[in-house]
Amino acid sequence: MTTGDLVIAADFGTSGVKVGAVDRDLTLRARVVETYPLDLGPGGHAEQAPADWWWALARAIARLTDEIPDLPQRAGALSFGSQICGVVCVGEDGAPLRPCLTWLDKRAAPLGRALVGGAPQVHGYQIGKLLRWLRIANGAPAKNGMDPTAKFLWIKREEPEVFARTRWFMDVKDWLVLRATGRPITTAESANLTWLMDTRRGREGWSPRLAAMTGIPLDKLPEIADGADVVGTLTTGAAADLGLPAGLPVMGGVSDVTAAALGSGEVEDGALHICIATSAWISGFFPNRRLNVPASYATITSSVGFRPLLIASQENAGSALEWAVKMTGGAETTETLATAFAQVGEARPNDPYFLPWLAGERVPVDDDALRGVLHGLRLHHGPPEIRRAAIEGVALNIRWAYSKVAREKGVRLEGPISMVGGVAANPRFAQTLADALHRPLRVGEARHAGVLGAAALAAPVLGWSATVWEAAARLRGKTTATYTPDPDRAAALDARNAQLAVIRRNAIRSFSRTRTRS
Repeated sequence: MTTGDLVIAADFGTSGVKVGAVDRDLTLRARVVETYPLDLGPGGHAEQAPADWWWALARAIARLTDEIPDLPQRAGALSFGSQICGVVCVGEDGAPLRPCLTWLDKRAAPLGRALVGGAPQVHGYQIGKLLRWLRIANGAPAKNGMDPTAKFLWIKREEPEVFARTRWFMDVKDWLVLRATGRPITTAESANLTWLMDTRRGREGWSPRLAAMTGIPLDKLPEIADGADVVGTLTTGAAADLGLPAGLPVMGGVSDVTAAALGSGEVEDGALHICIATSAWISGFFPNRRLNVPASYATITSSVGFRPLLIASQENAGSALEWAVKMTGGAETTETLATAFAQVGEARPNDPYFLPWLAGERVPVDDDALRGVLHGLRLHHGPPEIRRAAIEGVALNIRWAYSKVAREKGVRLEGPISMVGGVAANPRFAQTLADALHRPLRVGEARHAGVLGAAALAAPVLGWSATVWEAAARLRGKTTATYTPDPDRAAALDARNAQLAVIRRNAIRSFSRTRTRS
């Protein structure tokens, strides 16, 4: 057990890092946000410089120290949560060999389809390959190329010198832990989503058989550690960068999905929560592995005790709302979304329909070729109608995924469902989603769930709780708002959803034909 009465917890997203100082009651005493760039380009290019994450962390900690001058002395641990499915090619000296291919990078899509394809096939997967992956890993690489597996192969084909010099392939959090401690590790979620990990109970670890199927050498993958373990301490150099004491314990850390799950407080089996940020996901812990191949979701092995965590992830949520604001002449940051949608008027029957597939989709249809659609535009439609359509379209897209997840055995369907993430702080969206799902929504520490979830990892180490789960469960009481479905609006959304289902099916067929011709 270590000393200190504060945890410094950092949640690294796609556009920036949220860093907080959290006390033993898992209350944020101070928090700051530092941004960093995302390099987007044609063909699905989406990269970030790992050094940008590190120096954003350093700036954030300096600002926290301005608010809490004795923070370095009071800090008991440093804990990271981060975006997942990034690929950092790390050399023998721990330095990145090239920018990170973020989760959003789709350049490897053709390789992803080739990796899993072949005859005979089902849902685009060669049956023999699919059965082996499902049995060992409880899933298979996505056809859209966004999982690390295809990205590894893209590096191997397009940048063979980088591939040869790569000592470790690491996810975002993994590189940050390496930079902080000098120790190369990963955790189970990141390992699972390489689809090179055996996730069967009692056999958790890298799988030589899956490595042979993909041609990825296992010696390029780091040791798998538990996210709730202290995996090292701050090196002298890292401590100097961050303005913290050398020797500060560093947790193994978690992905953003597990950080949000812990931060939501929904840690009982079958209790779902919804995270709405740049992307969106429906998630919850289960007592055993779950899999739905047609709807493209499954449980992954979480970083805390290998506990299965169901994730039904959608590519477009806050990003689609930001796009709608930008296209209608407004600001485009998540921080302004609440005001951007506050004065758009009441929904009308002839509002356009919106399919928010601006970056493809994953659940319940895994297809990187899907694209956004505004259907039914009229001459009198303007910014208010388009913004209303965006709010509704994202909410009904989540309902589409929720309709599949809700059928899982053991899902808790009664009572409020928790919502976290930056967009959860938008009252208009929260009410629309409650209406769409016909369920009350409980909004907790909406923007801070990732930070609080990462902080919960350190609670047992600091003597604040017996387990991570006990600490996280306390967060369920931190409710800031509750939204009850409006019966009239819910009925109207049911009718709109029925029409949208027809539009959706036709759009999917259209994009499928376009790809076939190209």
